Amino acid sequence: MATAKLMDFDKALEMFEPVLGFEVHVELNTRTKMFSDAPNPANDEFHGAEPNTLIAPVDLGLPGSLPVVNATAVRSSISLGLALGCSIAESSRFARKNYFYPDLGKNYQISQYDEPIAFEGSVEVELEDGTLVTIPVERAHMEEDAGKLTHMGGATGRIQGAEYSLVDYNRAGVPLVEIVTKPIFGAEHRAPEYAKAYIAAIRDIVRGLGISEARLERGNLRCDANVSLRPRGQEKLGTRTETKNVNSMRSVERAVRYEIQRQAAILADGGTIIQETRHWHEDTGTTSPGRPKSDADDYRYFPEPDLLPVQPSRELVDELRAALPEQPVARRRRLKADWGFTDLEFQDVRNGGLIDEVEATIAAGAAPAAARKWWTGEITRIANAQDRDAAGLVSPSDVAALQGLVDAGTLTDKLARQVLEGVIAGEGSPQQVVDSRGLAVVSDDGALIAAIDDALAAQPDVLAKIKDGKVQAAGAVIGAVMKAMKGQADAARVRELVLERAAQ
Repeated sequence: MATAKLMDFDKALEMFEPVLGFEVHVELNTRTKMFSDAPNPANDEFHGAEPNTLIAPVDLGLPGSLPVVNATAVRSSISLGLALGCSIAESSRFARKNYFYPDLGKNYQISQYDEPIAFEGSVEVELEDGTLVTIPVERAHMEEDAGKLTHMGGATGRIQGAEYSLVDYNRAGVPLVEIVTKPIFGAEHRAPEYAKAYIAAIRDIVRGLGISEARLERGNLRCDANVSLRPRGQEKLGTRTETKNVNSMRSVERAVRYEIQRQAAILADGGTIIQETRHWHEDTGTTSPGRPKSDADDYRYFPEPDLLPVQPSRELVDELRAALPEQPVARRRRLKADWGFTDLEFQDVRNGGLIDEVEATIAAGAAPAAARKWWTGEITRIANAQDRDAAGLVSPSDVAALQGLVDAGTLTDKLARQVLEGVIAGEGSPQQVVDSRGLAVVSDDGALIAAIDDALAAQPDVLAKIKDGKVQAAGAVIGAVMKAMKGQADAARVRELVLERAAQ
């Protein structure tokens, strides 16, 4: 693949105005699929399932099978629409979106077109420096997901160079809500940051509602980023590209920056931008052409004849509106103030996606500083080493219990890290790991004094140095005692006893 010519980012923004748009797909965590009774299990079960086992006739498009709308998915979609500040349609209709893909058994997707469930909203997004921007939302509509193709025999796992492809329909029919923004103007140099912050905001909203796990790396949340450029002073919008299914917030940020630089170089050389989908390559930080981007007319939308319109009652909408959680921006600012964190400390928690975990750990009894230290420090380190999600390693209640043992003097920080490893390894609660591994701090002064006397006997000059005012010499004794006690002594208490011994 030839390397595209890029323009310097700052120069590109001098010549062109970027216009953004985002299409975000949210997988709903309903018990069954959008239009069938096939199971829609939790993430780990879903990804561990054998191919083509989580299916029903409707998902395969078998003749005679008819769709039935998932009522829970409708409720979740309305809640999401309300959280996005949208109006909820008194009547919305499903449509058939016609296009052929091997992983769409019906040869069409059941979606919504001109009559979405939610429309005309906005999302307040907080940038890293605390600046608030408003992203306009055009619509949020219900649809079903397609299946998945696995390309075999090639070097890259993509269709190019593959010998054959396998189709897995497990994902076909999974409930989705697609959120489509209006064109976003005014981002300028912060366009990549807008992209990252918007996806983070959507993730926080759907997690707060409890309607999706919203894990980008698992595909629960998928973003298509639209970018176009227009010369400064021109009113007509430029031709857009759509970078598909970017699977991390940092990647969305990088993809937008790359497309601005790529398109600017083409336009500055007198070329034209092709309206197309593009694939993001994480390893190279580049995009490559996908397929020409279709307009709505190309999909030959028409109303789905097998489904009645969705007509939620005003009572239902009011009930769901009353149940909306606190908005993410307001919640973050409240928690930051309650916890007494600096901007940098809170940003570490937010960037790690650990706000919920820290909040639950504090609710379980840990001090805010201790909760932040564990989650952004040792737990994140272990998660990265094991290529796992930090939130799934250990429960907040166990982290609070672990810190409680430190606060009580039962564990030192070093011993607590060993206990944490045991908890993550499945050896039980923190107290059970302490008991089974024998990791509690030795609190018997008699045992400590005996170890101190042994250390002083091995270093007879140290006591004289301490008595002469060279207090730092006590470090040698403390180190020897800690080694003898296998780290299970309180260094501060050992120091106190050494100084008491020297004062005699």
